[in-house]
Amino acid sequence: MAEATTSGGPALRILLRQPTKDPSPIPVSSHADRDRIIAVFTNVLTKDEPPENFALRTMQEAMKPQKQTVLVQDENQLLENALRSLLQGLVSSAVQSGQRMMQCNPDGGQIPILLDIVLYLCERGHVEGGVIFQLLEDLTEMSTIKDCKEVFAYIESKQDVLGKQELFSRGKLVMLRTCNQLLRRLSKANDVVFCGRILMFLAHFFPLSERSALNIKGVFNTSNETKYEKEAPDGVPIDFKFYKTLWNLQEHFSNPAQTTLTQPKWQKFAGNLAVVLDTFEAQPLTEDEGKANNLEQEEEAAFSIKYLTSSNLMGLELKDPSFRRHILLQCLILFDYLKAPGKSEKDSPPESMKEEIKSCEERVKRLLEIIPPKGKEFLQSVEHILEREKNWVWWKRDGCLPFEKQPSEKKPIQDGGRKRKPRWRLGNKELAQLWKWADQNPNALTDSERVTMPSINEYWKPLAEDVSASIHGCSTKDQYIYTKLYWTHICQMDPTSGIEAEYHHKNNRVYCWKGLRFSAKQDLESFCRYSELGIGIEGVVPPELLPSDVRTKLHARNSEKNKRAKKEETKGPTTQPEEPQVATPIEADGGGSAGELEEGEALMDSDTTEPQKQSPTEVESRQEAETDIEGNIKVEVV
Repeated sequence: MAEATTSGGPALRILLRQPTKDPSPIPVSSHADRDRIIAVFTNVLTKDEPPENFALRTMQEAMKPQKQTVLVQDENQLLENALRSLLQGLVSSAVQSGQRMMQCNPDGGQIPILLDIVLYLCERGHVEGGVIFQLLEDLTEMSTIKDCKEVFAYIESKQDVLGKQELFSRGKLVMLRTCNQLLRRLSKANDVVFCGRILMFLAHFFPLSERSALNIKGVFNTSNETKYEKEAPDGVPIDFKFYKTLWNLQEHFSNPAQTTLTQPKWQKFAGNLAVVLDTFEAQPLTEDEGKANNLEQEEEAAFSIKYLTSSNLMGLELKDPSFRRHILLQCLILFDYLKAPGKSEKDSPPESMKEEIKSCEERVKRLLEIIPPKGKEFLQSVEHILEREKNWVWWKRDGCLPFEKQPSEKKPIQDGGRKRKPRWRLGNKELAQLWKWADQNPNALTDSERVTMPSINEYWKPLAEDVSASIHGCSTKDQYIYTKLYWTHICQMDPTSGIEAEYHHKNNRVYCWKGLRFSAKQDLESFCRYSELGIGIEGVVPPELLPSDVRTKLHARNSEKNKRAKKEETKGPTTQPEEPQVATPIEADGGGSAGELEEGEALMDSDTTEPQKQSPTEVESRQEAETDIEGNIKVEVV
């Protein structure tokens, strides 16, 4: 308040009102609210029913959210703090009572029920997705190694739910931190199986292109140091110089980049490796030694990832095939790193070193092949793995581009709708594919092998093989029909022939069209057989590719045609017409005896057989039957 006076007048008062601050919001979180939330969730942990029946109702009763089913940010934080306090109390109670934490019983072990409730709320979107991951991290930190195995078994059982996109995006970093902290607590020698479970879970939980799980720069684990004896102990009957040479290789295996850094270091490694390989070659293992030292099935789970380096064990380790494979496999991995693709000239080894690497690699592979048991199979598996490793090397050098493809949703076709035919860039599939190949490979048009043209026999050989397969797949009587009419399609359409119609070369329009153009240019005689004899595309096949019986019938048919043509030329206009000659009919339905079949063959093949006189009606019916058979035999080539 301020006062101002004027002469001869009353005092003037001016009231200055200071701005008042808005009342501060009442904090959402308080000890009373947290205790109330803990009490509500504690009461429902003893219910014997699925969590989805009461989870949402419990959350609404505890939080009384502003929205009906979804918590806001402050409410999520309050609920998370309360649940973490409740989880800590449950763990403490389980430890004091001596109960297993992940075991559900009335006296204790309500932790799995609490996790199921929170997981259901996170999955449905009622609670923020990162709450369940935070609880799992707290639980592993408060548990012993024995209890952590049970906790991780729960995580593995809920892997599909935790891996959903709405949960994964909120908690992937927390899960990665949880697993890494757990791996640091485990012993790499005593908890090998548990470590493997964690790594397998991470491999399935994270996508392949996740950069957090990749060693982008290729940093080596130089902390993995192999300690061995530097001085020879008394009374040990071994070659201590060879012992030091063998274990000195581990220094190069732990950091291959330093091996090729300078020429002296490479010479030292190459010299030590040559001594070890010479010893392995001089003392090969027999099959009996390989079987005696082979691990049994029940003992395969109990093994160590590192061998003991005591000099007293040197003699036994040299007789162990697994030990030799261990050393030689390390050599191949080192060589594969030195030859890794995509390296610059500065990082690549010189040419002289490449020759030494190649020779040493060949020696190592020969030794792996002769080590029993199953040396060849072991070497093939190793080579396959190393070959696939090159794909990962290239992928990492290209920046680890994501290569997962989301499944495409198939649009349902409306009832009665017509399917649209595929449209090709150059009219058909073959030309479009050819253009695509040339576009991707500029050298395809200039390739010397591109202009080579096969011979007639090479081109028609697949069709001749189909015909031979069709003949041999038929019965004796069917073969007779096949050879009598030369190229029948009865056998090809028969399921017993072994050739389906859609896979037969005669039904490949492109193949037949190219073959006819090819024969018209280089084998006009065969092309004429196709047009004159009217026996289909098979008539273009060179006779030398045909079976002997078919080739004989083809020659007889050509001779008969030539004789008939000469007779027509020599006939005059006054020549009396001869009576029609009709061959003995052949039953195509499989009936008849072998004697009747032989009689039919004799009548057909003999040129001196006298024609049998028959009535005009019988002759006409037989001619119609033969016409129908020959009409079904001809192939129409489009």
